[in-house]
Amino acid sequence: MSAYNQTPNHFVRLYKASGYSLAGLKSTFTYEQAFRLETYLSIILIPLAIWLANTPIELVLMIGSWVMVMIVELLNSAIEATVDRIGSEMHELSGRAKDIGSAAVMVSVLLSLFTWLAILFL
Repeated sequence: MSAYNQTPNHFVRLYKASGYSLAGLKSTFTYEQAFRLETYLSIILIPLAIWLANTPIELVLMIGSWVMVMIVELLNSAIEATVDRIGSEMHELSGRAKDIGSAAVMVSVLLSLFTWLAILFL
């Protein structure tokens, strides 16, 4: 059998990868309170952006900035889970990794807030 025939079907790989991604979203929603809050806020913010945006660009910026917050939260949750998996003992580098992940979420929230305020009031 040639190497070409042993290559997995790309659609099967995409299907499986999508399943893993959905499992990650479900896991994050189940175990991470901050992600649940951000998801609930999305239910309010996305329709609000649709209502308040005057142009397609404003809509993309308003929704996109909030989706970015959720993406950063997903990455922060992955960092936290990895650090927690390594061990429960306190370590300076573990604490730093978690703090930096948290700071990334905060910066993304501030950017989203600034984006919304600039669009709505400038």
